[in-house]
Amino acid sequence: MALLDLANPTRFMTLADRVLPWLWSAAILVLGVGLYLGLFVAPPDYQQGETVRIMFIHVPAAWLSMFGYGLMAVSALGTLVWRHPLADVAARAIAPIGAAFTLIALITGSLWGKPMWGTWWEWDARLTSVLVLFLMYLGLIALWNAIEDPNRAGRVAAVLILVGSVNLPIIKFSVEWWNTLHQGASVFRMGGSTIDASLLYPLLISALGATLLFLALVMMAMKNEILRRRIRALRLVAASVPAGVSA
Repeated sequence: MALLDLANPTRFMTLADRVLPWLWSAAILVLGVGLYLGLFVAPPDYQQGETVRIMFIHVPAAWLSMFGYGLMAVSALGTLVWRHPLADVAARAIAPIGAAFTLIALITGSLWGKPMWGTWWEWDARLTSVLVLFLMYLGLIALWNAIEDPNRAGRVAAVLILVGSVNLPIIKFSVEWWNTLHQGASVFRMGGSTIDASLLYPLLISALGATLLFLALVMMAMKNEILRRRIRALRLVAASVPAGVSA
């Protein structure tokens, strides 16, 4: 019943107003602690030295680039299958935020790759598939802006989101399917993490804080999108009223 209540944009706006102050506070606190531990407390890596500190920004950003698109895929199903009134709102709100985190992952990955690999960029499977993900985000944003009718834009975007979701397993398993420069899984893997606890715990705290930040940004963007659609609906109503006739 609670999920059905949230399908109502007004109820969602009320919930968001209550949750956002707490979510912002938690995001700032947890992310701040994680980055402080990672950038100033954690020891240098025995191989990578101080360069390993880029990991505390790169890894959460890379995780959220995929997490965001996964949420968009679920929202696309909500649009096409369940006709959930907030599904397209969520997908459209997530797209620019997911694109931003993907860009951060690409930039920090290049900064990390130069001293480790000797090159800023390599067209291997992991890097190329993440770049494709970034371009998919940008393409979807352009599509939403190009089609004036939000309902029609939402349906078209939902189909493209689901088609593009095939890229997620490619990103995830690219280091296992192909011979790439990018290292394999080191946090969540069979046999346990290969990262020392002094680096792992700050990384997990940073990832949690970045996830809370992501959710806060998405919830705020959804509120803005709902308001934007309400304003559009009011303008359409106003435009349909003949001149000289009181609404």
